[in-house]
Amino acid sequence: MADTTIKIDEGIRDRLRTLAEERGMSTRAYVERMVAAKPTESEQAERTARAVAYVRAHFGVDLSDEDLRAAREWRADLLARRLGERR
Repeated sequence: MADTTIKIDEGIRDRLRTLAEERGMSTRAYVERMVAAKPTESEQAERTARAVAYVRAHFGVDLSDEDLRAAREWRADLLARRLGERR
């Protein structure tokens, strides 16, 4: 396993250390787990394609491009904690 140094702000470094310690992990193990759990854009696109194919095959629903766009917007709002806000 290769070692890599990443330069980050001290505050972020300290936060990573605290988050790792709260979980009983080293900072290295915590960062590795976080990165491994986050899909790349291509992995996310593949998951989405499989999910859409499943819905179409098993529920007889033909999702439109507009349905998929609305779902992407909803997911982005959810991740950004914007749900429930007035627009």
